[in-house]
Amino acid sequence: MPGNMTFHQLQDAVDRGTIDTVVVAAIDMQGRLVGKRFEAHFFVKDGHHETHSCNYLLAVDMEMNTVPGYKSSNWQSGYGDYVMKPDMTTMRPLPWLPGTVLVLADLLDHHHHPVPHAPRNILKAQVARARALGFEPMMATELEFYLFENSYESLRDTGFRDLKAISAYNEDYHIFQTTKEEDVMRAIRNGLYGAGIPIENSKGEADAGQEEVNYKYSDALDTADNHSIVKHGIKEIAWTKGRSVTFMAKYDHRKAGSSAHVHQSLWTKDGKAAFADEADEHGMSPLMKHYMAGQLAYAREITAFLAPYVNSYKRFTIGMFAPTKAVWSADNRTAGFRVCGLQSNAIRVECRIPGSDVNPYLTCAALLAAGLEGIEQKMELEPEMKGDMYQAGGIREIPHNLREAADLLNGSTMLRRAFGDDVVDHYVHNARWEISETDRVVTDFELQRLLERA
Repeated sequence: MPGNMTFHQLQDAVDRGTIDTVVVAAIDMQGRLVGKRFEAHFFVKDGHHETHSCNYLLAVDMEMNTVPGYKSSNWQSGYGDYVMKPDMTTMRPLPWLPGTVLVLADLLDHHHHPVPHAPRNILKAQVARARALGFEPMMATELEFYLFENSYESLRDTGFRDLKAISAYNEDYHIFQTTKEEDVMRAIRNGLYGAGIPIENSKGEADAGQEEVNYKYSDALDTADNHSIVKHGIKEIAWTKGRSVTFMAKYDHRKAGSSAHVHQSLWTKDGKAAFADEADEHGMSPLMKHYMAGQLAYAREITAFLAPYVNSYKRFTIGMFAPTKAVWSADNRTAGFRVCGLQSNAIRVECRIPGSDVNPYLTCAALLAAGLEGIEQKMELEPEMKGDMYQAGGIREIPHNLREAADLLNGSTMLRRAFGDDVVDHYVHNARWEISETDRVVTDFELQRLLERA
């Protein structure tokens, strides 16, 4: 598999004329790539050291509105700059864009200190915390999305109506139907592989036009990087084919939602699976039990990082393989936390709560923070729940909406210890802005339901 590109390889490619553009991109609050395109000769000579961006990139909403009320970035302070420091270990070619290389950047302040609320920095801090305890957090994310026959441009022209899924029926594991989509999906697999992403497979998912792409597990930061590049690459590749995709958690209430399940384990510094050491009847180590106990105890407090939009909560519906209960069970897809890889060194916990709309850095950081708290406090794992969790009553529920999740995040002493008060306050403000924007907008549903009959 083509790996990441070294600086020397970039220099050679620029000299040979095969690379002419370098994309330098940081990660914003929504998990998007934001940054600049450099002329490659300039990047090799000077631009690879650092560049700058407006600090409003971590204080805007999905529409790039300058949201009032942020402490870190506002009109009173003049919306200054952040330093964008390229992480050269992330540099890779983007085969679907001619002559183009991508490198991810970290956001620093004017003193070259990490910006605390920058998503990549938040995850780095929790990884450092795990390493201080002697562990390497390993993770994998599964990305689901819908593929449409429409182009993005045609959807905008029609007001995002008349969405036409690429298939006419549920295509879960369906080879013939997915053959009809290979023009796009083959380009996605091969393009991402060429960009150094360890792509494993793609498959049809649980509804018409729903797809899933899987890539190999890695350390937590690399997994989040891969997730962001995969998501961005899928959009760009689909666009080049005249198609569109959505990573909304729920684009239609009648259809299955799209998830981003997160698989997690801890390894020792010598590469051993710490979750399988001194295992019980399930193959779970005492360490794994503490880790899971922390995630369950704080599941509701971290949900705003696992379901960041008002729309995200519309995915949590009975009978559509999205969980409604934050409990654990062995190999049971109705539970919010599923233990996989039983009785093996591959044993891990899969959190099934995140949708495909998440920022992977914030999701992985929040899960890791809760798990590490469980280890540090030696928390006791609650009993396994068995059977159909949809029908089980009196057990821990996932918050019903973003308003509830934002209040729980605001009151989380665990996350305030782990991330810092300013970081938590920043993302509480972000969540409450999303709520206020949704509250004020009149929807098509309201018009259809009320215009004549109210």
